[in-house]
Formats: sequence, structure tokens, C-alpha cells
Amino acid sequence: MKIKVNEFVRSHSPASHGGLYSIKNPNQEIVDFSSNVNPLGCYSGVKKFLRKQLDSISEYPDSESRKLRSNIKWYTGLNESQIIVGNGATEIIYNFCLAFLNKKTKVLIPIPTFSEYEKAAKLSGSKLLFYKTMNLNNDLEEFIKKIPKNGIVFLCNPNNPTGVLIPKRNLLKIVRHAEKRSSLVFIDETFIELVPESNQSLIKSIKSFDNLFILRSFTKSFGLAGIRIGYALGSKQIISVLQKLKIPWNVSNVAQNAASAAICYHPFLEKSNKLIMKENNFLTKSVSKLDKFSCFPSSTNFLLLKTKIKSKTLQKKLLKNNLLIRDCSTFRGLDENYVRVAIKTRKENQKLINALEGM
Repeated sequence: MKIKVNEFVRSHSPASHGGLYSIKNPNQEIVDFSSNVNPLGCYSGVKKFLRKQLDSISEYPDSESRKLRSNIKWYTGLNESQIIVGNGATEIIYNFCLAFLNKKTKVLIPIPTFSEYEKAAKLSGSKLLFYKTMNLNNDLEEFIKKIPKNGIVFLCNPNNPTGVLIPKRNLLKIVRHAEKRSSLVFIDETFIELVPESNQSLIKSIKSFDNLFILRSFTKSFGLAGIRIGYALGSKQIISVLQKLKIPWNVSNVAQNAASAAICYHPFLEKSNKLIMKENNFLTKSVSKLDKFSCFPSSTNFLLLKTKIKSKTLQKKLLKNNLLIRDCSTFRGLDENYVRVAIKTRKENQKLINALEGM
């Protein structure tokens, strides 16, 4: 029997990502610089809270995540009707594309960037328009001219893997022009809370623009990568469609409780950002002294490095020192001359620099 498969599913292939399980024979001794999670991990108060909630694992979760959405309302200032919760931010990306994209939709994506936008859009058969830029702020006017009519614009702010932050004034130019073109703007802000001494979020603009949709994650900011929990903010019209589309019980009790606790301990982010700013400066200065590497300025908790050693070769060499970096040759728009490293604690960062000095 020949089983028929949707043509776009048949051609789909999973994206490459970092993390310990991206390599063969992972072990806990490896320092993971390939995943851009809060360098301080998960706040201890969240862990203590979860230990008291273990009885909830025998109960079905609230399919509407009402308590968590209420906490997100308090945290963001938006109404519950403008908030949706997902089993990780990536689930929301795929549901968004399933809901609002089709074969006729043109999708504009600046590259290099997070690969799941492209993967999700391809499943809908949409026409992808790539715009190569290492810093969208320098190419803003040209990029705006490329915004399609009745289409979608994906932006990651700050951008993964470059670390470039787009200020509000530039984002609003894009959103306003897209509105004139009847296009939606999807802004991925999963790293925005890990940008020290700057708030370029467009959350407060949600009420002013029906075409604006913002993605957030508890993974990066609050160190909850293993639990899978994210949320998004948009107009009531957009959110109501996504609420209909999501599967029942998509977010577990454990995840909902962890996210609610994390929001209550949000001052933890201040401590995290002080460390990120200090260690960003340390790594940037240290890398600049190395002959085989150069560093792109980053606003957040990771750095994009240009390397004279091929990325896969460098990754293998560093693994011998129990250090895992992100090979960026799998990012559209980059090649084997680029790697990405997360900003971690001084002890871990110094270990990385020592290893790079020996290359």
C-alpha cells in the first residue's frame, strides 16, 4: 500500500539546533555553550515551588492556562484575550504559520536568523523571500521596500545568531509599513529580557497595531528549557484563531506552575543581566586578542564569532575539552566560518577562552 503524504510534509526536514543532545554521546561534564539559556539557570525559588506541586502530575492541566495567562497579564499589562500559551515558543511559530499562511502568502525573513520560521512557513507552501543582512538597522529602508502585500514579516529581536538589537523606532517603521501593505509582523522576543539596560520590546504597541504579533519564551530568560513553555501576545482576532487551533492540554501542569513561579521571581532577571553585561564584555575583549577569531557586537547573552578554523572542526576540537559550541554553518546566510557561543559564568567563559587560545 502506498501511503500518500502531504507534499510539503514530504519535503520537510528538521532544523539543526544546539544543546547537548545535538551531538553523539552527550554527557553532563560537557559545558554547553551551544544553547543560549540564562547563564544562572533556573532560579532556586522556582525549583522549591515545583517540589510542592508534584501532586499535580496526576491531574489534567488547565487547557486554557488561565492562571498562567492571568500572571502574564500582570507581567505584560495586556488582557488574557491577547495572550496565548504554548508548549514552547516553537509550537506557537508552527501554529501561527498553519493559521495564517497558505500557498499564496509571501513571507519575508531577514537572514541569518532562527531557522524555524522558514521551516514552519514551508509546511504551508508559502513563497519565502530572504533578505541577507548582518545588521538590519543598516539596511532598514531597503528591507522595508521588500515587505510584501498581504504577507508576513518574521523578525527576531535581538536576532539569533547575530545578537543585533533593533530599536523600537526601527521596528515601528516596519510595523507601520506592513500595516499599509496589509501584512502581519511576527516579532520573536525570546531573548529581549536578556538584554542588559535596554527595553526595546514592542509589547506596549500591541494595543495600537492589529498586525503585530510578539513571541516570548520562558526557556531563555528564566532557564526553563527542559520544561517547554512559551507564550505570545497579539490582537484578540489573532489570539482567538490560535486558541481554536492549539491541541487540548498542550501545556502540562508542571510547565504552567513553573512559568507562573518564574514570573513572580522576575527580579532574578536583573541579577542575570548584570552578569551577562559583565561577561559579554569579558568574552568580547578576550576573543578580540585571538588571531584566529573575531567577534560581532552582541546586545544579549550570546556571541557570533568568525573563525579561521572550519566550524565543524573547531566544534570537534573543543569537545575534546568538554566544551560544546554551536556550529553556524546550518544557518541560512552563514557558512563554515561562523560559530556561536553562549555567555556563561566567568569560570566557564575563561575555560572557553583558554581552549581557543590553544587552537
